[in-house]
Amino acid sequence: MAKKVFKSGIKREKGYLYFVDKKGNVCMVKMARGGSGGKGGATVLVKSGIKRETGHLYFIDKQGDVSCVAMSRGGRKKKATKKKAAKGTKKKAKKTTKKKARR
Repeated sequence: MAKKVFKSGIKREKGYLYFVDKKGNVCMVKMARGGSGGKGGATVLVKSGIKRETGHLYFIDKQGDVSCVAMSRGGRKKKATKKKAAKGTKKKAKKTTKKKARR
């Protein structure tokens, strides 16, 4: 469950991306659609100065406030690797024989 970190009450406009930058401020930037790139830099809407915790995701919720939730780390688990015993002898290469073609 997400918890509210900062109440900003931002009203969203269509075609813009809202995010929390590295300094903890709420910013907005025009979304790139089709061939049009996102020209221009981000504009700071609210200087909130949120201190981020590691392992948490910060986002703008539906009410326009900054919320935070612990990141869920899913994915495939890694297999435990077996250590190979060091052997002093090398394996000899197998000899192959050619099969005769049938006529």
